[in-house]
Amino acid sequence: MLTQQLAASRSEDDGRISDMSFHDETLNNEDLSKIIFHNVQFSKCRFTRCDFSQSRFLSVAVKNCDFSNCNFSESFWKQVTITDSRGNGADFSQSCCKELTLYDSSFAYANFSKSQWENSAVSNCSFKESFWAEVRLKKLTLAASVFSGADFFKTPLKDLDFSDCKIDGITVSETFKELRGMQINLLQSADIARLLGIKIV
Repeated sequence: MLTQQLAASRSEDDGRISDMSFHDETLNNEDLSKIIFHNVQFSKCRFTRCDFSQSRFLSVAVKNCDFSNCNFSESFWKQVTITDSRGNGADFSQSCCKELTLYDSSFAYANFSKSQWENSAVSNCSFKESFWAEVRLKKLTLAASVFSGADFFKTPLKDLDFSDCKIDGITVSETFKELRGMQINLLQSADIARLLGIKIV
Protein backbone atom coordinates (compact mmCIF):
# COMPACT_ATOMS: atom_id res chain seq x y z
CA MET A 1 0.00 0.00 0.00
CA LEU A 2 2.83 2.39 0.75
CA THR A 3 4.25 1.97 -2.75
CA GLN A 4 0.90 2.93 -4.25
CA GLN A 5 0.59 5.93 -1.97
CA LEU A 6 4.07 7.07 -2.99
CA ALA A 7 3.12 6.87 -6.65
CA ALA A 8 -0.09 8.79 -5.99
CA SER A 9 1.70 11.54 -4.05
CA ARG A 10 4.22 11.94 -6.87
CA SER A 11 1.53 12.06 -9.57
CA GLU A 12 -0.46 14.69 -7.67
CA ASP A 13 2.72 16.74 -7.40
CA ASP A 14 2.15 17.63 -3.74
CA GLY A 15 4.44 14.92 -2.40
CA ARG A 16 2.26 14.46 0.68
CA ILE A 17 1.01 11.34 2.46
CA SER A 18 -1.44 12.14 5.28
CA ASP A 19 -3.67 10.42 7.83
CA MET A 20 -2.61 6.86 7.06
CA SER A 21 -1.22 3.77 8.80
CA PHE A 22 1.28 1.34 7.29
CA HIS A 23 1.88 -2.12 8.73
CA ASP A 24 4.30 -4.86 7.66
CA GLU A 25 5.51 -2.91 4.62
CA THR A 26 8.86 -3.79 3.02
CA LEU A 27 10.63 -1.40 0.66
CA ASN A 28 14.04 -1.83 -0.96
CA ASN A 29 16.10 0.92 -2.59
CA GLU A 30 12.97 3.07 -2.90
CA ASP A 31 13.03 6.82 -3.55
CA LEU A 32 11.01 8.56 -0.80
CA SER A 33 12.92 11.84 -1.00
CA LYS A 34 11.06 15.13 -0.45
CA ILE A 35 7.89 13.32 0.65
CA ILE A 36 5.83 14.95 3.42
CA PHE A 37 4.49 12.41 5.92
CA HIS A 38 1.76 14.02 8.05
CA ASN A 39 -0.14 12.21 10.79
CA VAL A 40 1.20 8.84 9.64
CA GLN A 41 1.87 5.65 11.63
CA PHE A 42 4.44 3.01 10.66
CA SER A 43 4.53 -0.36 12.44
CA LYS A 44 6.64 -3.45 11.70
CA CYS A 45 7.91 -1.89 8.47
CA ARG A 46 11.31 -2.60 6.93
CA PHE A 47 13.13 -0.12 4.72
CA THR A 48 16.38 -1.26 3.09
CA ARG A 49 18.68 1.45 1.69
CA CYS A 50 15.78 3.75 0.93
CA ASP A 51 16.23 7.45 0.20
CA PHE A 52 14.25 9.72 2.56
CA SER A 53 16.48 12.76 1.96
CA GLN A 54 14.75 16.13 2.41
CA SER A 55 11.54 14.39 3.52
CA ARG A 56 9.38 15.86 6.29
CA PHE A 57 7.87 13.87 9.17
CA LEU A 58 5.08 15.74 10.98
CA SER A 59 3.11 14.12 13.82
CA VAL A 60 4.41 10.67 12.90
CA ALA A 61 4.66 7.49 15.01
CA VAL A 62 7.20 4.77 14.16
CA LYS A 63 7.05 1.48 16.08
CA ASN A 64 9.02 -1.74 15.65
CA CYS A 65 10.47 -0.69 12.30
CA ASP A 66 13.88 -1.16 10.69
CA PHE A 67 15.31 1.67 8.59
CA SER A 68 18.99 0.85 9.00
CA ASN A 69 21.35 2.30 6.37
CA CYS A 70 18.64 4.54 4.92
CA ASN A 71 19.31 8.14 3.88
CA PHE A 72 17.49 10.80 5.94
CA SER A 73 19.90 13.65 5.18
CA GLU A 74 18.38 17.14 5.31
CA SER A 75 15.09 15.70 6.63
CA PHE A 76 12.77 17.52 9.04
CA TRP A 77 11.10 15.93 12.08
CA LYS A 78 8.46 17.50 14.33
CA GLN A 79 6.32 15.81 16.97
CA VAL A 80 7.60 12.36 16.01
CA THR A 81 7.91 9.28 18.25
CA ILE A 82 10.18 6.36 17.35
CA THR A 83 9.86 3.23 19.50
CA ASP A 84 11.45 -0.27 19.39
CA SER A 85 13.10 0.46 16.06
CA ARG A 86 16.48 0.21 14.33
CA GLY A 87 18.26 2.94 12.42
CA ASN A 88 21.78 1.51 12.54
CA GLY A 89 24.09 3.12 10.00
CA ALA A 90 21.40 5.53 8.81
CA ASP A 91 22.36 9.01 7.59
CA PHE A 92 20.60 11.84 9.46
CA SER A 93 23.19 14.48 8.57
CA GLN A 94 21.92 18.08 8.35
CA SER A 95 18.49 16.99 9.59
CA CYS A 96 16.34 19.13 11.90
CA CYS A 97 14.58 17.47 14.86
CA LYS A 98 11.98 19.27 16.97
CA GLU A 99 9.95 17.49 19.65
CA LEU A 100 11.42 14.16 18.55
CA THR A 101 11.13 11.31 21.06
CA LEU A 102 13.21 8.14 20.78
CA TYR A 103 12.49 5.07 22.94
CA ASP A 104 14.14 1.64 23.10
CA SER A 105 15.79 1.96 19.69
CA SER A 106 19.23 1.48 18.16
CA PHE A 107 21.13 3.99 16.03
CA ALA A 108 24.61 2.43 16.16
CA TYR A 109 27.02 3.87 13.58
CA ALA A 110 24.38 6.40 12.46
CA ASN A 111 25.47 9.81 11.19
CA PHE A 112 23.87 12.87 12.82
CA SER A 113 26.56 15.34 11.76
CA LYS A 114 25.47 18.98 11.39
CA SER A 115 21.93 18.15 12.57
CA GLN A 116 19.84 20.31 14.91
CA TRP A 117 17.88 19.03 17.92
CA GLU A 118 15.40 21.00 20.00
CA ASN A 119 12.97 20.03 22.77
CA SER A 120 13.61 16.33 22.18
CA ALA A 121 14.04 13.27 24.40
CA VAL A 122 16.02 10.03 24.18
CA SER A 123 15.44 7.04 26.45
CA ASN A 124 17.06 3.58 26.48
CA CYS A 125 18.61 3.97 23.02
CA SER A 126 21.98 2.93 21.62
CA PHE A 127 24.12 5.37 19.65
CA LYS A 128 27.27 3.27 19.78
CA GLU A 129 30.01 4.54 17.43
CA SER A 130 27.64 7.17 16.01
CA PHE A 131 28.69 10.54 14.57
CA TRP A 132 27.56 13.84 16.13
CA ALA A 133 30.03 16.31 14.62
CA GLU A 134 29.03 19.99 14.59
CA VAL A 135 25.55 19.30 15.98
CA ARG A 136 23.35 21.92 17.69
CA LEU A 137 21.66 20.44 20.77
CA LYS A 138 19.06 22.49 22.64
CA LYS A 139 16.87 21.15 25.44
CA LEU A 140 17.71 17.50 24.79
CA THR A 141 16.80 15.07 27.59
CA LEU A 142 18.87 11.87 27.84
CA ALA A 143 18.09 8.75 29.87
CA ALA A 144 19.68 5.26 30.06
CA SER A 145 21.28 5.50 26.61
CA VAL A 146 24.60 4.36 25.17
CA PHE A 147 26.98 6.78 23.45
CA SER A 148 30.08 4.57 23.71
CA GLY A 149 32.59 5.53 21.03
CA ALA A 150 30.43 8.37 19.71
CA ASP A 151 32.13 11.28 17.93
CA PHE A 152 31.11 14.73 19.26
CA PHE A 153 33.70 16.75 17.32
CA LYS A 154 32.83 20.47 17.56
CA THR A 155 29.49 19.79 19.28
CA PRO A 156 28.99 21.75 22.53
CA LEU A 157 27.67 19.46 25.27
CA LYS A 158 27.07 22.24 27.79
CA ASP A 159 24.09 21.66 30.11
CA LEU A 160 23.41 18.18 28.69
CA ASP A 161 22.95 15.56 31.41
CA PHE A 162 24.78 12.34 30.47
CA SER A 163 24.84 11.02 34.04
CA ASP A 164 22.44 8.17 33.21
CA CYS A 165 24.23 7.23 29.97
CA LYS A 166 27.36 5.38 28.85
CA ILE A 167 29.96 7.74 27.37
CA ASP A 168 33.13 5.63 27.38
CA GLY A 169 35.42 6.17 24.42
CA ILE A 170 33.74 9.30 23.08
CA THR A 171 35.74 11.51 20.70
CA VAL A 172 36.09 15.30 20.87
CA SER A 173 38.52 17.87 19.50
CA GLU A 174 42.08 18.35 20.78
CA THR A 175 40.97 21.35 22.87
CA PHE A 176 38.26 19.29 24.67
CA LYS A 177 36.04 22.39 24.59
CA GLU A 178 33.01 20.25 23.75
CA LEU A 179 33.07 18.87 27.32
CA ARG A 180 32.68 22.21 29.09
CA GLY A 181 29.53 22.34 31.16
CA MET A 182 28.34 18.80 30.43
CA GLN A 183 26.83 16.90 33.37
CA ILE A 184 28.25 13.50 34.31
CA ASN A 185 28.29 11.22 37.34
CA LEU A 186 31.26 10.28 39.51
CA LEU A 187 31.99 7.01 37.70
CA GLN A 188 31.93 8.74 34.32
CA SER A 189 34.56 11.20 35.51
CA ALA A 190 37.12 8.38 35.17
CA ASP A 191 36.22 8.03 31.47
CA ILE A 192 36.59 11.76 30.95
CA ALA A 193 39.87 11.74 32.86
CA ARG A 194 41.27 9.09 30.51
CA LEU A 195 40.09 11.17 27.55
CA LEU A 196 42.04 14.11 28.96
CA GLY A 197 45.12 11.96 29.50
CA ILE A 198 44.82 12.05 33.28
CA LYS A 199 45.88 8.98 35.26
CA ILE A 200 43.90 8.31 38.42
CA VAL A 201 45.92 6.47 41.10
